[in-house]
Amino acid sequence: MSVPAYRAFGRTGLQISSFGLGTATFGGQCDEAQSFAIMDRADELGISFFDTADKYPIGSGPERAGVTETIVGRWWRGRRDQFILASKVHGTTGPRPWDGGLSRRHIMAAVDASLRRLQTDYLDIYQLHRPDPLTPIEETLVALTDIVRSGKVRYVGCSNFLAYQLALALGKSETHGLARLSSVQPRYNLLFRQHERELLPLCEQEGLAALTYNALAGGMLTGKHTRDGAALAGSRFANEGAGQLYRDRYLHDDAFDVVDRIRTLAGDLGMSMATLATAWVQSQPVVTSVILGATNPQQLDIAAAAGEVDLDAAVLDELDQLTRRFRMGDDIQ
Repeated sequence: MSVPAYRAFGRTGLQISSFGLGTATFGGQCDEAQSFAIMDRADELGISFFDTADKYPIGSGPERAGVTETIVGRWWRGRRDQFILASKVHGTTGPRPWDGGLSRRHIMAAVDASLRRLQTDYLDIYQLHRPDPLTPIEETLVALTDIVRSGKVRYVGCSNFLAYQLALALGKSETHGLARLSSVQPRYNLLFRQHERELLPLCEQEGLAALTYNALAGGMLTGKHTRDGAALAGSRFANEGAGQLYRDRYLHDDAFDVVDRIRTLAGDLGMSMATLATAWVQSQPVVTSVILGATNPQQLDIAAAAGEVDLDAAVLDELDQLTRRFRMGDDIQ
């Protein structure tokens, strides 16, 4: 098995693998040895786009921020140039009030800290992890422009922005000649399709790369969770810091009703639910790369399997009808 080839990174000249490796579990749900094994498997499958953040592992507080980047940095073994590396800035990484957000002060300090932990002198993609209502977007964009010009960062993007926030940033960049966001990283799966209304059409119109995460809805679309509401040990739903967020998002009867139907459809097609759900995300024309998280190397084989699936129009239509209700409502955080 191998992951399909590469796709254009928005309207830039960069090409990235159509699947990416999400590292939020590293140093939390996965120790360093397991994290290394997952990255080894990603490399074997041809996944050359790795995504991380300075606040990871997911669900941890500022006292553990940077653990994930440190693990990734120890893994390169002199092969950094063989991968496209993305990180993010915004999360609280220290005790001081300026140790978070998107101020110039924090961005300038955070990018250097990420580079040290990742044992590299540049990031291919540096992303605003979420909006910062306390900082004018112009201040943020000027800081991004400066780190691009310095050579520390090649391209800039954002994650978890609403369509109007992204549009505002694009407008400010054009008006003031500042670095332009080239990508957006939204949550997107069969149980959360709200971004089809505004954000994804904006990406298509403006030539932005859509680097989607949470394709399996925290494991909900693998069929492993049950209606009794109990969080499965070791899953995102049981995570001390992020578990309640995932339970609120997905542990409701409406989602389970749809999951039951998807389970039947996947069985009829002779594939796992995870492969079907991942293949659906990848089949969406506006999606550039599907970021997959894992807690063991075998889970990444889903990427290889989904990459070999060509869902026909009838299957896509059935999935659309089953999950169209999830185009409305819910949050983006």
